[in-house]
Amino acid sequence: MTAMAHESLTQEEVLLEGFLALDTPEGFRAELIEGEIVVTPPPDGDHEDCIGLIVGQVYRRSGTDMQFSGNKGLKLKSGGGCPRDHVIPDGTFAPEGLRLYRGADCWMPCDGVVMVLEVTSTKPKADREAKRRCYARGGIPLYLLVDRETSSVTLFSDPEKDDYREHCTRPFGKPLTLPDPFSFDLETADFL
Repeated sequence: MTAMAHESLTQEEVLLEGFLALDTPEGFRAELIEGEIVVTPPPDGDHEDCIGLIVGQVYRRSGTDMQFSGNKGLKLKSGGGCPRDHVIPDGTFAPEGLRLYRGADCWMPCDGVVMVLEVTSTKPKADREAKRRCYARGGIPLYLLVDRETSSVTLFSDPEKDDYREHCTRPFGKPLTLPDPFSFDLETADFL
């Protein structure tokens, strides 16, 4: 890109262009969250085990057949003058009938996603705050946060603007009710 063409881009466009051109090492995730590029290392085995336990319960017990993706990034609305957020949840769930993941590239819109899943790791504050705001702005109905540091699981629901209006937190070991379209109690004893 020439210097002249570069000058016509806004700061937000330059940030987005730089972010999309990143070449992160295998296993690392680069995200653009509220105007900040965040790179996280590969997760540990306990992190992946927790995700697997949740996905297994959803597949076995959900009132609606679900598809799961653990590697699709979401393009979400951004807050106040930042470029569009590009966030990679630990997992997304969508009704199987939508076939939402078919044909989607690595950054897909969030339309049709009914729940995102995050399990805290190296940057728990991002999962608790910034990503929660991103998912709410995107209108994703449910955000399930497994907080390993506090040994709790929280379901955020009813998104409005920059946050969710409702949340329910349970300590590990206590079930957490997932509403429609899931319609079952998520068992958390194995998270201990």
